[in-house]
Amino acid sequence: MTWLITGGAGYIGGHVTRQLVEAGEQVVVLDNLSSGAAERLPAGVPLVVGSTMDRAALDRAIEQHGVTGVLHIAGKKQVGESVAEPLHYYQENVEGLRVVLEAAVAAGVRRVLFSSSAAVYGMPDVDLVTERTPCEPINPYGETKLVGEWLINAAARAYGLSSVSLRYFNVAGASSPELADEGVTNLVPMVFERLTAGRPPRVFGADYPTPDGTCVRDFIHIADIASAHLAAVRRLDEADEQINLTLNIGRGEGVSVQEMLAVIGRVTGHDTTAEVTARRPGDPARVVASADLIHRELGWTAQHDVEAMVASAWEGWCARHPEARR
Repeated sequence: MTWLITGGAGYIGGHVTRQLVEAGEQVVVLDNLSSGAAERLPAGVPLVVGSTMDRAALDRAIEQHGVTGVLHIAGKKQVGESVAEPLHYYQENVEGLRVVLEAAVAAGVRRVLFSSSAAVYGMPDVDLVTERTPCEPINPYGETKLVGEWLINAAARAYGLSSVSLRYFNVAGASSPELADEGVTNLVPMVFERLTAGRPPRVFGADYPTPDGTCVRDFIHIADIASAHLAAVRRLDEADEQINLTLNIGRGEGVSVQEMLAVIGRVTGHDTTAEVTARRPGDPARVVASADLIHRELGWTAQHDVEAMVASAWEGWCARHPEARR
């Protein structure tokens, strides 16, 4: 079995690629390197530099490497940017996936693993978000992920594909410093950036209906994200009949922004007293996963706590920003 990993040189893709290789899986990566880096890849992993909308590059990669499954991670993921540039997001995330599926079907590839997002749920008014919670995305990014799931399900019905769609919750951490997140769009690196600049972290709203007034989220270590992909790959490889699953990846434990700031303070030694600003439009008060179904279907459970996420993320941040250490 050989898996084509689109976006396999990025933050999430790099972790997934490494974990699959270490587990003995054969992989080839397709990445346009717009946000990824070839240095993230383990030695010996073939890299095809190209876009998911480049059908010729996809066809060559699938044929030359004997690809039997596609793990689709590539795509745009910044919520604010998706609001400003929805046409670009639909092109990259929906049309890119369509071309990948077209190439896979044409080559007889019948296994697809899709990197989805909890953004498909929007602002659910529930304590725990299950896979049956209604999907009502509130931004173009979430819409494109939901449309991606629909597209995969339609292709599965038409062409007999087996598929797993994994809905990530709030990803943080790093398995090693060189694989750390280089973007500053998620809470943890955003706080690190402010602390490094000698400025207080920002909290967007402290008047939510939560115990401390700040938003509550389900934070998941990137190493656990990667292990969930490995479990899904194994399930798809071993399946004797068609399967189609949609699964949350989370810990099932809510952590507020204020609680996360306290952890960051303990790990970094910095004062994380926050500057409270206005709420951001569309931020739900609480989004926490139910992880029961993924445990039943894949035997997977998250292994890392919030402290481990922050500590590993801090090591990666300081490797690039040594001035951040006190």
